[in-house]
Amino acid sequence: MTPPQATIVGAGLTGPLLALMLARRGFSVTLYERRPDPRIGRMEAGRSINLALSARGIRPLERAGVYGEVAPLLIPMRGRLVHECMAEPTFQPYGQWSGEVNYSVGRAALNRVLIEAAGRAGVELRFGQRCVGLDPAGGRLLLQDEQSGRRYEEVPGAIIAADGAGSALRGALAAAGVAAVRIEPLDHDYKEMTLPAVAGRHVLDPGALHIWPRGGFMLIALPNPDGSFTVTLFLARAGVPSFAALTEPCAAERFFAAQFPDLQPYLPHLLGDFRRNPQGTLATVRTTGWHLGGQALLLGDAAHAIVPFHGQGMNAGFEDCTVFDDLLVRCGGWQELFGEFERLRRPDTEAIAQMALENYLEMRDGVRDPAFLRHKQLAFALERRFPDRFIPRYSMVMFHPEISYLEALRRGQRQLAIVAELDRRRAPSGAIDFELAQTLVYEQLPALKSPPGA
Repeated sequence: MTPPQATIVGAGLTGPLLALMLARRGFSVTLYERRPDPRIGRMEAGRSINLALSARGIRPLERAGVYGEVAPLLIPMRGRLVHECMAEPTFQPYGQWSGEVNYSVGRAALNRVLIEAAGRAGVELRFGQRCVGLDPAGGRLLLQDEQSGRRYEEVPGAIIAADGAGSALRGALAAAGVAAVRIEPLDHDYKEMTLPAVAGRHVLDPGALHIWPRGGFMLIALPNPDGSFTVTLFLARAGVPSFAALTEPCAAERFFAAQFPDLQPYLPHLLGDFRRNPQGTLATVRTTGWHLGGQALLLGDAAHAIVPFHGQGMNAGFEDCTVFDDLLVRCGGWQELFGEFERLRRPDTEAIAQMALENYLEMRDGVRDPAFLRHKQLAFALERRFPDRFIPRYSMVMFHPEISYLEALRRGQRQLAIVAELDRRRAPSGAIDFELAQTLVYEQLPALKSPPGA
């Protein structure tokens, strides 16, 4: 690229990782962020505390040479522990092989590691600088110093917007008629609380993602290294039950006592957390027109924010960085790279947006459906028999980064039909016709280009 210079807006997670990859390739990189330096202050309120890191996000960290610093922050989760009312929790493994594990990681700690690594690699870090727009005609980045309020312009060369779901640069491209943006709010919000450690230890199994599915809503808990859990309630914004119905001082306490009686004794600060902590909103952002020639590009949540129910928002953003890094080698200029990046990534990000919405229904309701559990076990059986053709959709998304999101969606739809047909045609004894299974699998599922273990 000429010049080998890039400006990145946004130092959340994807921005620092991409900055690090570019710096390792010899680029001069400046990273702007509106927040104060998170290495010396607290994380901004309202941002999710815990994230789920999967194989699709680990591979970019390894490429950037930073995974060794991230690994000590991770807590492995091998499945879901489902808490039904008046019943013992049941464990549902994510996969069936030893390496099929997701990891809970704290946002603040991960952010610090990535920013520190970027700084060591020579990235110029400029905090407290808000991006307020872009002058498309002159290629100037419009910025504001958050402390003094002074507004100024930079002519930075290639601009990469990694400034999140509320991206100012996406707004500038939309205003210029370059980008078409559709924001689809979810009618459910979320609120986070803390389940503290007892004597420095976890009071729930730290090796699982805990789910309290209640049909129209759910509660989840992810483990933290200090022995605590971050508990998140996903609930409708309005109606009954809803956040709007929990505004009275004791309404939240009554709600938790009725819906989550096994958990309430472990939440000594429930009322305070519920009152103080912000109520976050959720939305899917769909964008076409991710770039302005070779001047500016949207990347990560700025281009394709999704709801969190497949644990892939961060992982998809990290995968963006890998695709971008690959294109640096193949493309002859920024305009070619930016156009090819959108062409390659937009179909995949549309696919994971759809799967994330579908996974919310699975988490809050499907996990307690006997048919869902029966189909899950049958899918595992088919994977054992036909590992080069049949991999459950969840496993394709979380544990097989060599399989694109779009391919996972398409194969998953065919696999769902195969499993439903085999389940419908079970023998009275419950036995599966595996001769029929082989016929259906070989007819409908081409062999994978990169079979597991290849």
